[in-house]
Amino acid sequence: MPIKYEPRNYQEYSKNRIIDTPAIALMLDMGMGKTVSTLSAVEDLMYDRFDIRKVLVIAPLRVAQTTWIDECDKWRHTSYLKISVVVGDLKDRTAALNQKADIYTINRENVQWLVNYYGRNWPFDMIVIDESSSFKNPQAKRFKELKKVRPLAKRVVELTGTPRPNGLMDLWSQIYLLDRGERLGRTITAYRDKYFTPGKRDGHIVYSWEPKPAAEKEIYHRISDICISLKSEDYIKLPPIIYNEVKIDLPAGVIKKYEAMEKDLIIAMGDKVVTASNAAALTNKLLQMASGAVYDEDKNIIRLHDSKINALSEIVDCNEGKNIMVFYYFKHDLKRLKRAFPTARELSTVNDIRDWNNGKIKMVLVQPASAGHGLNLQHGGSIVVWFSLNWNLELYQQANKRLHRPGQKNTVVINLLIAKGTKDEDVIKALRLKDKGQKYMLEAIKAKIDKYKIGEI
Repeated sequence: MPIKYEPRNYQEYSKNRIIDTPAIALMLDMGMGKTVSTLSAVEDLMYDRFDIRKVLVIAPLRVAQTTWIDECDKWRHTSYLKISVVVGDLKDRTAALNQKADIYTINRENVQWLVNYYGRNWPFDMIVIDESSSFKNPQAKRFKELKKVRPLAKRVVELTGTPRPNGLMDLWSQIYLLDRGERLGRTITAYRDKYFTPGKRDGHIVYSWEPKPAAEKEIYHRISDICISLKSEDYIKLPPIIYNEVKIDLPAGVIKKYEAMEKDLIIAMGDKVVTASNAAALTNKLLQMASGAVYDEDKNIIRLHDSKINALSEIVDCNEGKNIMVFYYFKHDLKRLKRAFPTARELSTVNDIRDWNNGKIKMVLVQPASAGHGLNLQHGGSIVVWFSLNWNLELYQQANKRLHRPGQKNTVVINLLIAKGTKDEDVIKALRLKDKGQKYMLEAIKAKIDKYKIGEI
């Protein structure tokens, strides 16, 4: 049964800014109600002002499938809006587009298909980009395709809680989709030349760009009229959040194998320039070992230890009767978790999400890259376990916010399983300091290279 919507002051402000500003970004912290503010604006623009006819929402897959429909159905003033979900195979997507609806939701992977499907006959006069940071790469096909039809949309709304996960370079393409280059330049090259200087490089190849003095202040000033930035702690009182680092001793034999692998991989890099890609390949292998297994050359799983499985079992025992959300990164993590906890369910369908929120799942297994954005999972539990870790600060913050958001009634406990003497420790330090994961990863690798070089002399 839909309930009456009583917006907070900042939500009413956000709604009115969407109505008054044809192209705008809501850079609000996770859990501040970006979706309902946008739906309220859509309802007003469509049925009170008759300003728009068809709305396209581009979102992560599960958000496109569930979040917008659930949020729309929740509130009395938006419950009559018709939403068509444009996901699935070609037949299902085409059928969904042919349905009469007010709002059409599509996953971002299908943006290129959608643009090609309609071409110049683009029917959507309003576009909502949910989690616009996924359009931060100006070389990505999804950005290039959406750029083609941007002139055909009279309104654009961007929603994100993490607009610049890797720095100021992430902002250009997101702002371009709002103003078509008016504020930060018509090309990424113009933006880069105006506000940045080359950082790390190898010959003509530049691996990083450093902001010029006062660049950040000037960029924010230029985009301030089309961006709303609000912090949740200024407006919402949430239950406490506790971070619990669970230190794990690996068997001596595993540590010996780990150290040998680390040394061999790092020495093999020699004097090559350390880039994010080769550093990521190295740390990925070591993080797998810390997690408990690795793949051999034939993609077979080689189990090394069950130390993290045992630590998770202890957490389950200490929280008897409580529901637990487990984040994992590697596919072999999922297989081993399912084997160790046969009743655990993977979060993969709309029914899984609803069953979790209804308290029907005691342990849910979640890959943060596929469920880190936009999902409301706060009603199913308040205990999180990070089984394996990754450098991606954006995914880490987004995933934790699935539970720590309005509607959560209990203290949220984030348990981090950290294998001593492994890359887990470097990753958690980077996340704890809210550093740029990529930058910290490179520095950690360089330090190891220096260590092993000294050791060889």
